[in-house]
Amino acid sequence: MHAITIPEPGGPEALVWDEVPDPVPGEGEVLVEVAASAVNRADILQRQGFYNPPPGASPYPGLECSGRIAALGEGVAGWAVGDEVCALLSGGGYAEKVAVPAGQLLPVPAGVGLQQAAALPEVTCTVWSNVFMVSHLRPGETLLVHGGSSGIGTMAIQLAKAVGAKVAVTAGTEEKLERCAELGADILINYRGQDFVEEVRKATDGAGADVILDNMGAKYLDRNVRTLAVNGRLSIIGLQGGVKGELNIGALLNKRAAISATSLRARPLDEKAAIVAAVREHVWPLLAAGHVRPVVDRELPMREASAAHRLVEESGHVGKVLLTTS
Repeated sequence: MHAITIPEPGGPEALVWDEVPDPVPGEGEVLVEVAASAVNRADILQRQGFYNPPPGASPYPGLECSGRIAALGEGVAGWAVGDEVCALLSGGGYAEKVAVPAGQLLPVPAGVGLQQAAALPEVTCTVWSNVFMVSHLRPGETLLVHGGSSGIGTMAIQLAKAVGAKVAVTAGTEEKLERCAELGADILINYRGQDFVEEVRKATDGAGADVILDNMGAKYLDRNVRTLAVNGRLSIIGLQGGVKGELNIGALLNKRAAISATSLRARPLDEKAAIVAAVREHVWPLLAAGHVRPVVDRELPMREASAAHRLVEESGHVGKVLLTTS
């Protein structure tokens, strides 16, 4: 088969479409013929040499895919060859085939095309696990999403609105904020010219955000804490703004607030399977009913992964950028 390899870490040109051995599904795994994968920030970090796959994972980038089951490993039940699926991966999505633990498979939702389903596993699992399973967003509460026009942001807006929450977003252009509004965002903040602390407090009559989904890390830490409501929950899922910040623990205590920080890729298989099962139970019916949809900016052939990485690095997209095998 062919896959995107990284002979040497570097810029987008480091991605090479090359012939590699076919994967073989082990016990409890299935082999998926890949229809599409999606570009995530983690893939860019891996290409740059900063985020290696966990032990035993495929060396190729790609944290999600869609396709058809080509073979079943020993002990797999509930799936059949030919089933159309999408999957959460530890790596290997930028390839024509990938071996996937059966617990990380999801059926392609009704009303969603096979290729577009590749835009779903990473964002739905990230948003559901952090915003709902960890931070327990409830109807009537306010969610602040940093990077509202990203793949994760566009899904977070839709899921929060589906459960009856109010949504604030930050983005860097008016065009991106308009797209967020089309998805249901209530409070639109251009971080280049507005202070999100002030804007969120103004829009909530001084109460603040009950839950914040943050992709920036250190750069926003102090302001995120100041933005939190009493009993608020800050969920950190990215470090685009650095890894070391100063925390006013007194402010956190005064608000009886909580901070969590999670990653998805390196979790044990049973934890990933539990998240995938929760997503299938809670999110898949919303997709089938048309209340939530994947937001895909564009699709490029997988052999053009370098161009896709450039696009994502320049933040020249809204939602997800897909890589297709055909």
